Amino acid sequence: MRHRVTLVLSALLSALACFAANAEVYTYIDKDGNRVFTDQPQRGNAQKLQLAPPNAMPNQPGVRMPPPLYAPATPALPPGPPAYQLLRILVPEPDTTIRANDGALIVSATSDPALLPGHLYRLLLDGKPVGEPGRSPVFPLYNVDRGTHQLSVEIIDTLGRTIEQTPNQPFHMFRVSVAESSAMDATQPLSAANH
Repeated sequence: MRHRVTLVLSALLSALACFAANAEVYTYIDKDGNRVFTDQPQRGNAQKLQLAPPNAMPNQPGVRMPPPLYAPATPALPPGPPAYQLLRILVPEPDTTIRANDGALIVSATSDPALLPGHLYRLLLDGKPVGEPGRSPVFPLYNVDRGTHQLSVEIIDTLGRTIEQTPNQPFHMFRVSVAESSAMDATQPLSAANH
C-alpha cells in the first residue's frame, strides 16, 4: 500500500510540474491522514511547494524544431502466409498463336484458394488494365491488334492494391489482312465447277 501511495504521489507531482511556471501548488494532510495536492491553499497545515521551472524552450516564431533523431521501436509483425498459393493463366497457354481475324480472344485464369472476399481479378494486356476488375477469372478480349502481346492477371483489393500477380505471358495474335486474303485466294486452285 505504501509503495502504491508513493507511485501515485510521484505521478501527481510529475503532473503538477507540467503546470505553467507561475502556477502555485499546495499540499496538506486531510482529516483521514492522506496527503492532498491542490492549487488552492487550505487553512491550517497547507504548505506551498517549490516546483522546478519547466524544461521547455520558449516558442519563437518562424523557428522549427528538428525532428527526433530516432523513432520509437515498434515490434515487426511476423510475416503471414501468402494469401494465394497459386495464380496462373490457363488460356491461352504461353507462346500460343491465336488465329482470329476479328482479334477476339478469351483469357481464363485460376487461383488457389478461390478468390477471397474483398478481392477482385484484373487483366493486364501489355502492362495496361483491360476492362473492369471483377470476381470472374474469365476475360473476353475483342479487336486485339496483330502481333505479340503480353498477358498478366492480378488479384487486387478494394483499394486497387495488387495482392498477387502472374508473370507476363506472351501470345501471338494472327489476323489475315485483306491483301493477304486476296493473295491466298489467287494461289488457290480453281474448283471443278469452273472447269
